[in-house]
Amino acid sequence: MATSEQVAAPPLWPVEARLAALLPDLLVFRKPRGSEPELATAQGVLLGVHVTGFTALMDRFSLTCKSERDMDKLAHIFSYYISDIVEHVLCFGGDILNITGNVLLALWTVEQNQLSDIITLVAKCSLEIQEKFGIYHTKEGQDLQLKIGLSAGRISQVIVGDEQRQYLLVIGRDVDDVQLAQRFAQANEIVLSWNCWKLCEQYMFEVEIMREDEAVKLRDMRIIDPFDFDEHFDKCLDYLPHYRTSADTLRTALELDPDSALEQTLRKHIMKNLLKKIDEGQPMEYISEFRTVTMVLVSLEFHKTAWMLHLCHLIQEAALYISTVIEKGGGQLSRIFMFEKGCMFLCVFGLPGDKKPDECAHALKSSFSIFSFCWENLAETKLVSISITNGPVFCGMVGAVARHEYTVIGPKVSLVARMITAYPGLVSCDEVTYLRSMLPAYNFKKLPEKMMKNISNPGKMYEYLGHRRCIMFGKRHLARERNKNHLLLDREKELEAFQMAQQRCLHQKKGQAVLYEGGKGYGKSQLLAEINFLAQKEGYRVLPLKLKEADSTQCFYAVQTLMAIFFEIDTCPAYYRQECLHKQLQGMVQEPLHCLFNDLFFVKFPLSFEVSHMDDLARQKKVKACFFQVLQKAVRETPLIFLIDEAQYMDAASWEFWGTLLSSVPIIMVMTLTLPFTLCGWAQHFLQSPQAVLVPISKLAATSLLRMACWELGVVSIPQELQMCFGNPLYCEVLCQDLLSKDILLFHDLQKEEEENSKWESLSATAMKSTMYSISPATSEEDQELYVCTVKDDVNLDTVLLPPLLKEIAVNQLDQLSPEEQLLVKCAAVVGHSIHVDLLQHLLPGWDENKLLQVLRALVDMHVLRWLTQSQELPAEPILEPSSIEIIKQTKEKEKSDPGFPLRLQKELSLPQTELLEFGVPLLREAAWELWPKAQQIALHLECACFLQDLACRCGSCHGGDFVSFHRFVICPTKSSSGTSRFCSYKDTGSVLTQVITEKLQLPSPQDSFQFQTKPSRSQEVFTSEHCRTEEEFLDQVNRKLAQGSPEKDVLTMKPCHCEEILKLVLSPLTQHCLIIGETTCAFYYLLEAAAASLDLSDNYMVCFNMGQITLAKKLARQALRLLKRNFPCTWFGVLFQTFLEKYWHSCSLSQPPNNPSENKKKLAILQQRVHCLSLLWQLYNLEATASSRRFACLATLMQKNSAEEFANEAQVVSAYVALSQFSQNMGDREKWLHCEQMAIQKSSLCWFSREGLLATAQLMQALAYTKLCLGHLDFSIKLGFQAHEICRHLKKPALENLVLSVLFRSAFLKKKFDLCVHVLESQWALISRGHDVLGLACFYSACLDLLLYGKGLLCRPFGECLRFIQHYEHSCVLTSQSNVMLGVHSSLAMWFAQGSQWNLFEHHFSKARQLVKRTNASLFGSHGFVRFLECHVLMLQKMPEGVFMRIPPETHSHTLKYFKEFFSRCVTCPVYHQWVSELKASVMRYGKRESMSMTNIIGPFDTCFTRIWIEGDVLEEDISFEGNLGIQRFDRVADVKENKDEEEIQECIC
Repeated sequence: MATSEQVAAPPLWPVEARLAALLPDLLVFRKPRGSEPELATAQGVLLGVHVTGFTALMDRFSLTCKSERDMDKLAHIFSYYISDIVEHVLCFGGDILNITGNVLLALWTVEQNQLSDIITLVAKCSLEIQEKFGIYHTKEGQDLQLKIGLSAGRISQVIVGDEQRQYLLVIGRDVDDVQLAQRFAQANEIVLSWNCWKLCEQYMFEVEIMREDEAVKLRDMRIIDPFDFDEHFDKCLDYLPHYRTSADTLRTALELDPDSALEQTLRKHIMKNLLKKIDEGQPMEYISEFRTVTMVLVSLEFHKTAWMLHLCHLIQEAALYISTVIEKGGGQLSRIFMFEKGCMFLCVFGLPGDKKPDECAHALKSSFSIFSFCWENLAETKLVSISITNGPVFCGMVGAVARHEYTVIGPKVSLVARMITAYPGLVSCDEVTYLRSMLPAYNFKKLPEKMMKNISNPGKMYEYLGHRRCIMFGKRHLARERNKNHLLLDREKELEAFQMAQQRCLHQKKGQAVLYEGGKGYGKSQLLAEINFLAQKEGYRVLPLKLKEADSTQCFYAVQTLMAIFFEIDTCPAYYRQECLHKQLQGMVQEPLHCLFNDLFFVKFPLSFEVSHMDDLARQKKVKACFFQVLQKAVRETPLIFLIDEAQYMDAASWEFWGTLLSSVPIIMVMTLTLPFTLCGWAQHFLQSPQAVLVPISKLAATSLLRMACWELGVVSIPQELQMCFGNPLYCEVLCQDLLSKDILLFHDLQKEEEENSKWESLSATAMKSTMYSISPATSEEDQELYVCTVKDDVNLDTVLLPPLLKEIAVNQLDQLSPEEQLLVKCAAVVGHSIHVDLLQHLLPGWDENKLLQVLRALVDMHVLRWLTQSQELPAEPILEPSSIEIIKQTKEKEKSDPGFPLRLQKELSLPQTELLEFGVPLLREAAWELWPKAQQIALHLECACFLQDLACRCGSCHGGDFVSFHRFVICPTKSSSGTSRFCSYKDTGSVLTQVITEKLQLPSPQDSFQFQTKPSRSQEVFTSEHCRTEEEFLDQVNRKLAQGSPEKDVLTMKPCHCEEILKLVLSPLTQHCLIIGETTCAFYYLLEAAAASLDLSDNYMVCFNMGQITLAKKLARQALRLLKRNFPCTWFGVLFQTFLEKYWHSCSLSQPPNNPSENKKKLAILQQRVHCLSLLWQLYNLEATASSRRFACLATLMQKNSAEEFANEAQVVSAYVALSQFSQNMGDREKWLHCEQMAIQKSSLCWFSREGLLATAQLMQALAYTKLCLGHLDFSIKLGFQAHEICRHLKKPALENLVLSVLFRSAFLKKKFDLCVHVLESQWALISRGHDVLGLACFYSACLDLLLYGKGLLCRPFGECLRFIQHYEHSCVLTSQSNVMLGVHSSLAMWFAQGSQWNLFEHHFSKARQLVKRTNASLFGSHGFVRFLECHVLMLQKMPEGVFMRIPPETHSHTLKYFKEFFSRCVTCPVYHQWVSELKASVMRYGKRESMSMTNIIGPFDTCFTRIWIEGDVLEEDISFEGNLGIQRFDRVADVKENKDEEEIQECIC
């Protein structure tokens, strides 16, 4: 079999060699002749190889019917099979004349006295071909076999055509003999014609006489001494002057010197679209495509009496006419080949670069014109037969490198040949052509079904009768009917234009016309259907009509049909038409004038004397006058509206009539025009009239398309990846129907309440259920079933084929581009959705930078591609690291990002704005990708994967390495002999592509060392010697590092992180490329890397938790620990035992790292993953307030600390101590809390020399800000918060940044810096609004409620928005586990409703808060929520005597005091609220002593004692210590701090 290298021409071949590879030596070495057809004769031997079983194989593929995918297999089988035969023939000195269908014809041209020797040579060649390739077993069960025929004698050759396009024909009796010998042969047989048998050395052959004077079957050759075939072969080489002289090539024709005259001669024999691609320098393997084409096969059978020279002139005349007519219709005459009784012309519409919208209609019309011409002008023609088919085919190169041909392969190619013999003398077409032509049905006649060889189901056949005017007129019809369940979306402006026309028509008493113009599929027909419904509802009489392209050639057709509809004769039987028309005309048109309508409406009124004396022009004027008179009378009774869909197909006479009508009759005309269109003069005059209004129809908004897609699928939400219709309703409708038919969607019931499922497989469905509905349900029925849909797990949408209709539209758009633009678009489709210029240039061999930019600019100007803007802020300076992506950023003003910051992968290019592009035309990427043959798709995706592979790691500022820490060391236990580890072990399947993948796709080598600093630098040693002991020293140290003047030493001027760009442009595309080439192991590796990068960038590893799968999250964390050889107990006894081991045995068991560096890094990888798992585990257990969960969480934090110390990474150690301190604070363990924090500060001095260390420092600063807030040191907390925020913003850690902002808000809020609070909340909103973080939004809205209640009227978000969010999400699985946050939210809502005396709503939220209070802890949010709850409780207690509560049971002050006691015992680590809670407690105690007194003056809605104290008092006073280390501030009822002082402090903090 041939290899993939045999079908790819070397890129350095000159144009002459590429042309010669497409043509036989007979043309390449031919002497120039005259322009007229001239017969040239020579002696030679012909070899015909017929591949049997190929048609049957195509039939099998057509039955399975997977279109392009089956065509791919078919073309692959045939191309590789025939290429070996071609090479074998070339090795024996044969000249491949053509490869037509499944037949190869080769010629050996010699002198007459050399024929016998050459026949022996060709016979030997035939026997070897049968021996080596005689039978080929396919996986589909259909064997391919060979039938070989030989003939010898005089061969005539003639060239037909003109100066633009020429065709070589080989004719003569011996050409017919080789075809006859092939027919006589059975599978695996070789048959010699009788003349060949007479001319050969008969004693050398073992034969069987088949038919006397006709054919001889060759069995074998007799090897008789001293005969030696090698000597005979060398002898025959002397007879073959053009046999190869070099071992590097199989043909001398490929090594000719450049010759412009020869090049011009050869170019005439190659199709224009192929020539353009050759001139463009496109590799041969880039030329082949899979596309839907229309084939026309013209068969001319001549009388046997015709002389050969005269026959050549007839073929010349037919060829010139056929090529002219076909090219006008957008097709090409592909080839001409002779058969026994005549010749055939194969024409193809829709080849690359030739696609037209009305391809089938053009093919039918061109065929009928050819049919008529041949019958009328070719005198010696005995029979003319034409067949037309439409379907998917392979269009591309078939053969070997040295000799190949451009051909089409597919079941429809076989069908078009079979139809010629099944329906002789007719213009026949298949059903697909009939339907897609959109021509009137009366132009066709259904043909009887006939059996066709090797075609099991040919389908319905039709005879095309030509375009004729049938005795009928059009019928009322609209392309779309109004769907009452689906409202018209986003067309209010268009409907307003129609309503304005109605008003003008009513007031001006003149006709009005509204013309809607828009692209195909924009919803024009649906708009007409809506107008039809609305007009009929208002009492209008509506006359609808849809035109077709054929109607434009019929004069007065639109008026004729609409008036027939008006008279209601379009639907009545023909025999009743005249009587019906007579009734309609009575009283409106004089009876003598009725005969004017005979020809127009196909009736037979008696010809009157008056009409008989009119000429044609007078009759036409009188008919129009009658129509005006009839319509004027009709509109007085009922207003009229004419609806004309596809009005660009209206004839000129009708346009003229309507223009005159509008000026005199008050009717309304509504038309649609599909872009692009060319209108006649009368149509343009009509558009310029004052009564006509042209309304462009724009694309639908994304929200409207989303609603439409949900309606089509019957769901309320769809996945984001399905939203790709680019504003086109037709695309949306067809895609939805196609998705349903292919059964690739899963539907989930939203209403059904399910228990928490602890299966990983259910996460995709759970993710959908945890998000908001994308649209509102169509109806408001309570028992309505609501569904969401997801894509099945085993479906890759990037490889799902487009529906045929949409692919045709996209391919039409693609073929309007130039060849180089088409190639760039096809390569861009392989790259993916986001196209990087460097990778694109890598796939375009021979393209330099200037050419690439020139073509890109042209495509951008045509909106085929567009530069991809980046909304996120990009770094200020470029970077250059070996394993990173460069970001080149132009200078920009502060707080403004340039959308054109270019992103670079390997080298610097001078590009406008940015180096990232995306497709601007809908579905063009998908259609262009599907054009590639499968083998070429895989090869290109492999090139992309290899290009991106070296970039698949962390950026340089993160010191490179894997996103899954030490990933390559964990999964690569062995090394290959070359020193690099492969992703997987490949089996030798014989696939060249697999071998190429094996060689190219390699696992990232463990030898690629990470950037570890084994020896600290001098600056590090100096800095780390300064151990910090207090928070002030730590902050001073941070400030010194941040304030260093030298850019080289400035921590925050280190190269910014580009991991987000690596994720989007490297890891995600790399996963897709590996999936498409079938390398699932590689894909899984990069998928894990992409997932880790996504989690790292989002700064949130709680994936399952965010989906509400708490149990599953714990389960997966435990499983991960087991895989990492670390068990986590499941029982309380196991917790006790493991805690003992961690505390006492761990310190003694720390071992030295092994000497083997690779083993050491594997251990580091495992330890780092353990640290991550344990960190997640304690956070999960910390969500539950039970004693058991606290024990598990405590153990997890201890194990995390120990693993971090064993890891010997200071950043991890600091993070572990920070986690342990925060957990201790939540649990109320003050001593352990402060101790762990102090340990983290001491360890932090070693964390300044890596990005990981800087992150640990930011975490520590956040923890210190949190601590100072809890202790009441608010100014210090604000300073720490701003420093931490600056580092987080630089590191792009949104989750940590959000946490810092929450602490910063609380400090500013308690400090009464409300303007600063608003600024912090705005920053927080900008951060969390990018994604869908429910927990972050809950914290944000909780802060907004605090500001609304106590912020002096300052507003960040309105109360209604806060309430809607809480109502929508309070039952979400995320917030139900966040008792601390929700306690504060519900308590704040209760306080707000108390302010408005809405006591029923107060009761509702207070009851929810009371249920949550037992489930909270001592964290800041828990303490804050508890305080808000106590405020509500005090208010409830004092309002109880007034009887305003209906559902809350009565409570005493002693019961309330129990809550205060619980607060002080639980929230011991959050003393910032202690003084305020003490004030509340005192008020309750006072109330207990004065129960009989009215409390109205003490507590009122929003004028309560505690509210007044909070607002008027200086909340906290600094520098007052309480209990030593715990600084407790008291409330001091002093006047507010002056506003200008607040402003200064705010500005200072912001700067």
